[in-house]
Amino acid sequence: MNEPISPDRAAILAALDQVIDPKSGRGLSAAGLVQGLSVRGDRVGFMLEVPAADVPLYEPVSAAAERALAAVPGVGQAQVVLTAEAAAGVTRVRKGARVSPDPQAQAGPPADVDRPAHVRRVIAIASGKGGVGKSAVATNLAAAMAAQGLRVGLLDVDVYGPSAPTMMGIDGDPTFGPDKKLEPLEAWGVKIMSIGFLVDAGAPMIWRGPMASSAARQMTHDVAWGTAEAPLDVLIVDMPPGTGDIQLTMSQKLKLDGVVIVTTPQEIALVDARRAAAMFHKLATPILGVIENMSFFPDPATGRPLYLFGEGGGKAEAGRLGVPLLGEIPLDPALRQGCDEGRPLAATSPDSPAAKVFLDMARRLA
Repeated sequence: MNEPISPDRAAILAALDQVIDPKSGRGLSAAGLVQGLSVRGDRVGFMLEVPAADVPLYEPVSAAAERALAAVPGVGQAQVVLTAEAAAGVTRVRKGARVSPDPQAQAGPPADVDRPAHVRRVIAIASGKGGVGKSAVATNLAAAMAAQGLRVGLLDVDVYGPSAPTMMGIDGDPTFGPDKKLEPLEAWGVKIMSIGFLVDAGAPMIWRGPMASSAARQMTHDVAWGTAEAPLDVLIVDMPPGTGDIQLTMSQKLKLDGVVIVTTPQEIALVDARRAAAMFHKLATPILGVIENMSFFPDPATGRPLYLFGEGGGKAEAGRLGVPLLGEIPLDPALRQGCDEGRPLAATSPDSPAAKVFLDMARRLA
């Protein structure tokens, strides 16, 4: 049996240089307009980022680039994402040493924002900083909801550090359905979409904010999450850590039914959790509650909780925000192992202490 021909990156760039940039007169690659080139199997794509005012000028260029890619030997699917540079969400420097937020980051979501087609509810999982276990919470919550009979989707928009493929134990190439929408992959009863499925494993995502935000929008609305006969009950969105472009974009381009803030008990995490909560408050997104991860470690000898990172921080923060503390997840080596091996603890060991917390939180949020 003959092996399929893999597309050659040099041939791809040479083909794209046959498409002329109308402003510089150079080929697209030579002009530096081929951003985030991804070659995965027979699927090739890149971002074509231009100033917002030039989008109409570059629409035929984008179409020509797709045709050029499709003609390269070994390319089965070609996709060019035309995205516009934007300043939304950036900070503007004032005279002096302080900065003021962009006014666009102050507004709530537009009135016409909606959920993706055939999705009943959308819940975002967010954190003010990395390292608090946000993605572990998102994947296990999704698996816990699916275990309880709900139709669940998991959207991983942590573009710079996608974790869902590893934590859910799945990899592959999403295909396009008859409606030209991407078909999500499925594991543990959960429909999953992540930028990790669309780029080379381990490849750095050297994308500016507008490009990352455009990718997040496409993964949200250009995916066949459900059907009229079988809509998703809930879509869990694993946000990136922090308070940046993607959080602003998702809040203003996607109707969120609420957000859950993940923190650990220690003050350094709580400070950033407050920033995240303040951002979603300004964006008129309801905060459904706080989840405290790494709450304690059960003493092997006595079973008593050992509070390695402090005690009661999540509960106090939830009280300050006027929202419920949804759960306190203990430090559990099995939870870490399950995430590393792609076996969510909530699905594989439902009787374990940590899994019971996830299942209880899933019932409260469903």
